[in-house]
Amino acid sequence: MAHALTADELRQQTTLGEDASSWSNRLLGIGLLLLLGSAAYAFTGPEGSWRQFLFSYHIAFCFFLSMTLGALWFVTIHHLVGAKWSTSVRRVAELTMGSFPLLLVLFLPTLFSVMKGDDGLFPWVSHERMESSHLLHGKIGYLNPTFFLIRVALYFAVWIGFARFFAANSRAQDLNGDVMLTAKMRKLAPVAIILFALTTTFAAFDFLMSLEPEWFSTIFGVYFFAGCALSFFCSTIVITMLAQEKGRLQGIVTAEHYHDLGKWTFAFVFFWGYIAFSQFMLIWYANLPEETFWFRDRFEGSWISIAVFILLGHLLIPFGGLVSRHVKRNRAALAFWAVTLLLMHWVDLYWIAMPVLHEKGVEFHLFDVSLLVGIGAMFAGLWLKRAQGGLLAPVKDPYFEASLRFKNM
Repeated sequence: MAHALTADELRQQTTLGEDASSWSNRLLGIGLLLLLGSAAYAFTGPEGSWRQFLFSYHIAFCFFLSMTLGALWFVTIHHLVGAKWSTSVRRVAELTMGSFPLLLVLFLPTLFSVMKGDDGLFPWVSHERMESSHLLHGKIGYLNPTFFLIRVALYFAVWIGFARFFAANSRAQDLNGDVMLTAKMRKLAPVAIILFALTTTFAAFDFLMSLEPEWFSTIFGVYFFAGCALSFFCSTIVITMLAQEKGRLQGIVTAEHYHDLGKWTFAFVFFWGYIAFSQFMLIWYANLPEETFWFRDRFEGSWISIAVFILLGHLLIPFGGLVSRHVKRNRAALAFWAVTLLLMHWVDLYWIAMPVLHEKGVEFHLFDVSLLVGIGAMFAGLWLKRAQGGLLAPVKDPYFEASLRFKNM
């Protein structure tokens, strides 16, 4: 039984092997090579390469940002409600949300291009365009490089601050088992969840919605959050299964935990679909030109094929595939849906952003792959480095034993 693990077995199950360091260095090297190689080609390649680089890079950045935001939300909610079952997988979330400093560094090239007046990604950087449109002129007070810089600094300050607070106290509890640390984290969770909601909503507006600054949608922040949570649960399923393939977290993350992770994944498949439909239905019903053009552009040319692909692969098919209890408790089936939905989340972000660059239809580029893999390799490499510094599970958390004994009804 999982709760019968001895102290030595527990430590062996929650610490990485010696090969983790070499894998970490390899992944970081691969990631850096792909990013630098792609950037070099963007500067020296054919006309339009730089703008293609900006869009492909930004979509890959938003993909991993959403996953990291989902992890911060999960840890905050865990402490807010005093959850027990999720204690066994909470450290995986804490390690994932530790990626905010990396993401801040990765966002600096985009931020630099905005501050120097490059409107290749965000058209509102062009003062002439903002002044030429009555609709955009009213947004100049919000959409301008200086205020954008201030908001980005605020977002990352909030995200990094709360991520470090929860992770540091959780790691400290590994050493002293102080139950007051749990109370301390739960006390701050209500403030953290409110600031998380505000910053994530406005970040969704700034990073994705403002790619087309004429567009209005008050529900877009919730739409983005649904993708954040879904990508987090899918990535956590994949990470824990990979760890168990290497002989870690055995008896700590059980079929019962996978069952709950599967239920959360199913829930957010449905929630994402509900929000996506709500956004579309309200815009279609109101029929306002400043709202409808966004969907019109994405339903023309080959973009309509991507829209149908998302409807099927992000909602209808996984909804049917995940509804069964047996699927949620079957490792192979759950892993398949987790990987599939991670892919569909990237396709969704691609469909949101790339029609701004390729208005006539889909034009896949090598940058779409090289930059996603490059950022992903750095993300994974630094995740392994952080994991080497401690345990893969909060073994002295007061709810840890209850988590090991957890059973689904």
